[in-house]
This record gives sequence, C-alpha cells and structure tokens, in this order.
Amino acid sequence: MVKGLALILRFCSVLWALLVLLTLPGCLDVAHPFAHRGGNSQRLTQKNLPPPRLAVPVPVAAKAPWRSATALWAKDVVVALVAQSLPAVAQPPRQGDWWLRLGAKRVKNGVKPRYLLYDPEGKVRAKGYGSVIDRAGWLAADPVALNTVALEIAPDIARLLTGIQVKIMQADPHSLMNRPAKVYFAGVEGAPGDGNISLARAFYASLPDGRNNVQTKPEDADYTVKCRVQLKDLPPGPSQKKASEQQITIIWRVTDSKGKEAGAATQLHAIAIHSLDGAWGDIAATAAHEAAGAVRTIITNYSGRDLKMSQKK
Repeated sequence: MVKGLALILRFCSVLWALLVLLTLPGCLDVAHPFAHRGGNSQRLTQKNLPPPRLAVPVPVAAKAPWRSATALWAKDVVVALVAQSLPAVAQPPRQGDWWLRLGAKRVKNGVKPRYLLYDPEGKVRAKGYGSVIDRAGWLAADPVALNTVALEIAPDIARLLTGIQVKIMQADPHSLMNRPAKVYFAGVEGAPGDGNISLARAFYASLPDGRNNVQTKPEDADYTVKCRVQLKDLPPGPSQKKASEQQITIIWRVTDSKGKEAGAATQLHAIAIHSLDGAWGDIAATAAHEAAGAVRTIITNYSGRDLKMSQKK
C-alpha cells in the first residue's frame, strides 16, 4: 500500500530561457510565471537565473548632475525586474544581452522617467514612461519616489517581453505553439522488483496527449525525460525493533535539447517494507499517470507554448 503521496515540481526559470530564445527562431503569463497550478501537494521553486541577461546600465556619465538619481533608479529597476522573474543585472550590456536604456525627460511639472528596450542587435523593441517626479525630488534622488517608479514600470516591461515572445513563437512553425513536443524517454533505473519495466511502460503509455509525442530515440528530441527511483528504510516506531516502512522517491527529470534542466517532478511515498520487491501492478500506472501530467506542465512552462498576449490591467 502507498501512503502519504506527495508530488513536488521544480520548474527552472522560464524567463531566462525566453531571453535565450528571443535571439533564435522560436522557443510565461510573465507576471506570474511560477504560479501554483493547483494541488496541495505541489511546491514550486526557482533556480538561480543564468545568462543571457537583461542588462540595466546606469544611464548617465559619472559626473552628470542626475547621476545619483539615475544610479539609484537603475538599482531599483533591477530589483523590481527580478521580482518579475526577469534575469536583470545592473551592468552595461554584453554581447547577446537584451538591455534597458533608462533616462528622464524634463516636463512642465517635473521629470518623467523613461526607458527603451533594446534587443541584442541594438534594435529598439519597445519604450515606455513612468510617472512624473518633481524636479527637486529627482535631483535629491528621493528613494521612495524612485522605487515607486521602478515598481510601476517592471510589470510593463515583463508584459512587453511576453508580447515579443508570443509574436515570435506564433510566426515560427517550429515552435511548440505550432507542433507537438518530441519527448525522448530515457527509461527508469533504480526501482525494486519489476519497477524499472512497469513504470517505463506506464509512463510511455501515459505521456502522449496530442501536444507531447514520446519517442525511444534521442534524435531530434525537444526534451528528454529520465526517471530514477531511490529506496530507503524509515526509522522504526517507538514500539518497533526494526523498520516496517520504506520511503520510495521517484524523480522524473526533464532536460531540454541542450541538456539544461527544464524541471523535475519528485514523488515521495511511504510503503510497507519490501512491498514493491515484486510486481508493481496498479502502483506503476498511478505513479506514471501522475508523473506524465507533471512532465507536461514542466514542458509547457519551460517552452512558453501556452503564452498569451498579456493585457495591461
């Protein structure tokens, strides 16, 4: 008997993948790309964000009168963008980076912060403005005012990047918006009894759904799924002399075509000791069915294939 079923999903960041793929032909809602998809047993965590980056340089020269204000504003913008799950860094752009040019425009009643969004080729892809700050507050680098503007524009920038990504994917026949994902299943290892075979067969049958095709060869696969099973004895109870239960951990790891981890689904079960040393039966079918749903969600979140054009609220 299986007790205490728990499914834990780990999703790798989608936004940095978005920035990688915006520089290529084809391949979340961005404001909440790691939103809980339902189920009390799911827990999402985010990995450290790797390059490429969304660079945010300080926009004026070191001796410019607005240097302190723009430097603080740039720092606040980076923090606000990271809160939107964008891999922003406060530094000049490097080769391959998307980047923001921050600035300010004098207006009748003060200073109006503005930004331009550049792609890696140096083309302006979007622009926008923040709310007006009074000139005295801007020159004094008022931290509250500058942080308020940063928090105001960060969701807009995230929506702009989503819109760009959606257009690219919709126009690309090879993106996963326009075809099923090709998933190479590399099998199961480490399971007791007939688990390696029965889990593999059940997963192979459960995964295909019209949007995900499973294959037994790695050639041309968009994603690879590998399963590993681990088993350990649980400590005996106070009145027990030896363990009566084991914990079985089933990890379904998903990697993309370049070998980078897209996410993982981990199933934790408490079982009667040695109860899976023989045939798994319905347990394999249940575990594989649950894992197939988790793998589909990982692929969807990582690829962005369900992205929609975000509307400004």
